[in-house]
Amino acid sequence: MEQLTALVTDHKIPVGPTAKGIFDWLNANAAGLFNTISGVLEWLIGRILAALEAPHPLLFILLAVALTWFLQRSWKTCLLVALGLLFVLNQGYWDEMMQSLTLVLAACLVCMAIGVPIGIAAAHRPRLYAWMRPVLDLMQTLPTFVYLIPAIVFFGIGMVPGLLATVIFVLPAPIRLTQLGISSTPPALVEAATAFGATPRQLLWKVELPSALPQIMAGLNQTIMLSLSMVVIAALVGASGLGVPVVRALNSVNTSLGFESGFVIVVVAILLDRMLRMEGRR
Repeated sequence: MEQLTALVTDHKIPVGPTAKGIFDWLNANAAGLFNTISGVLEWLIGRILAALEAPHPLLFILLAVALTWFLQRSWKTCLLVALGLLFVLNQGYWDEMMQSLTLVLAACLVCMAIGVPIGIAAAHRPRLYAWMRPVLDLMQTLPTFVYLIPAIVFFGIGMVPGLLATVIFVLPAPIRLTQLGISSTPPALVEAATAFGATPRQLLWKVELPSALPQIMAGLNQTIMLSLSMVVIAALVGASGLGVPVVRALNSVNTSLGFESGFVIVVVAILLDRMLRMEGRR
């Protein structure tokens, strides 16, 4: 038995060295591509942050309440959003919340822009989705700290590597839910549209996407929630936001700061969830 064990352990599959070789090659030969991606993402993050920080906090709260009323038509949800944002302002985490919302919104834009088209393609090509499924499983089950290593190697420290790690972790959600929504379109609707001479483009835009809209919106909701859950991880690579005081509290064993900043993250997550949930819409 020991000889068999030695036979297995003495011939280690070079998973780590192979990955390192790939990353080293990419870092040496694709530096221009990574610089371009970094520049585009930095521009996107800067524009979103500037837009969020432009209004006064009280005006921002009024706009958030108005948006909540437009989406939910519920005065209780509007009151919850107002009180939650006032609580964040009272605790002194307004700037950190804006920075975290910037990361969340940027991740949503990137994930939905990539995930929805891929989900549509996967729904129309079952073999493609069967090939993609283990890749999506790997993206969601691989520890998120592993994503930070190549992100730091390629993009350095700051918001960009945090955003990319967030996108890799979150992207499977919109892909899966979009694929589910498109593939769940009632066959009777598809047959009726086809019988009336609808082209594949018309079938997609006028039948499949409207039918899949609840699942796509659920994918957006999941994208936002999962992105917010990554703020602490992103803070480890220099991303600003609500994760920074959590990491600071962990390093200094500061119970007060840790609970305070953690509770603010929970409040923001609840507010975003209540604002975007589908049940409240009419």
